[in-house]
Amino acid sequence: MPVQTTTNAAIADLLEQIADLLEQRDDNPYRVQAFRHGADSVRDHPTPLTEIVQAKGGEALTELEGIGQGLATIIFEFIETGRSSYREQLQRQPPEAIFKQVPGLGEELAHRIAFQLEINSLEELEQAAHDGRLERVHGFGPRRVAAIKHGLAGLLGRRRPPAFERSEQSESRPSVALLLEVDADYRQRAAVGELPKLTPRRFNPRQEAWLPILRTEQQGWAMTVLFSNTARAHELGKTHDWVVIYYQKEGPEAQCTVVTETQGSLKGQRIIRGRERECVDFYRTQQAEKA
Repeated sequence: MPVQTTTNAAIADLLEQIADLLEQRDDNPYRVQAFRHGADSVRDHPTPLTEIVQAKGGEALTELEGIGQGLATIIFEFIETGRSSYREQLQRQPPEAIFKQVPGLGEELAHRIAFQLEINSLEELEQAAHDGRLERVHGFGPRRVAAIKHGLAGLLGRRRPPAFERSEQSESRPSVALLLEVDADYRQRAAVGELPKLTPRRFNPRQEAWLPILRTEQQGWAMTVLFSNTARAHELGKTHDWVVIYYQKEGPEAQCTVVTETQGSLKGQRIIRGRERECVDFYRTQQAEKA
C-alpha cells in the first residue's frame, strides 16, 4: 500500500482491530482502551497522518492526543508498508497456540492453562511455573512443571533465574503490603462511585459503563487497577471480588490478581494469587503487631 493511500480512516480501523484482538485475549483493559482512544484521535484528526510523517518523520506522531510511542511505531509501520506485524502476530497466535510451543504441552493442557490462569504469553507462563500457580492446574504435578520450566528456559533463552525469582529487595514486583493496600483503596473508591468507569465490550450485552478503573503511582510503581472481566470471573460471580492490578516500574508490565480466600487459615482475607505464602507471613506480622 503506497504511503499516499494510507488514510486516517484506515489507520483508525487498524487500531480498532488490534483493540478487538487484545480484548478477545482478556488483555489489560487499559491497553485495549488506549488503542480505542488512539483510533478515535486518528479518525478525527484534521491532517492526514501520512503528511505528518512525510514532513516530520514518525516521531511526530507522538505529538497527537492519545498516541504514545507504542502506537506511533505501529502506525508508522502501517503507513510505510501497508501492513502491521503486531496485528498479524495477534491474529496468528491465540494463547493456546503460544503455549503449545512448549514441549509436552498439547492442545488440551494449553487450553486449560489459558482458561484457568488467565495468561497470554510464555513469559506469564514462566512466572506461573515458578510462583506455584501452574501446579494448581489439574494435570500439572511437580515433574511436569519442572519439565515446563526447562522447556521455557530453552524457548526464552534464560541463562539465569528470571527476574520474578529475585527477592523482594530487588523490587522485581511490588510488596504484598502495597498490593493489598492498593486493592483495598480501589474497592472502597469503586463502592462509593469515585472512580471513572469503562464500557467493556465483552460480557456486556447492554454496553453499560460498569468497570471502575484506577490509575495510580505508588512507591515508584505505575499501576492500573480493575475488577476482573474474564469469562471465569463472570461464570463464578466474582466480577466485583477479583481485582487485577497491572504494575510497571522498569521493564515489561506485569500483573497480579487479588481475591478473597474461601478456604484454609486465610479464609475471608484478601490474598494475592501465586503469593499465598507471603500473604500468610503478612497477616501473621499484622496480628503480632496488634498483640
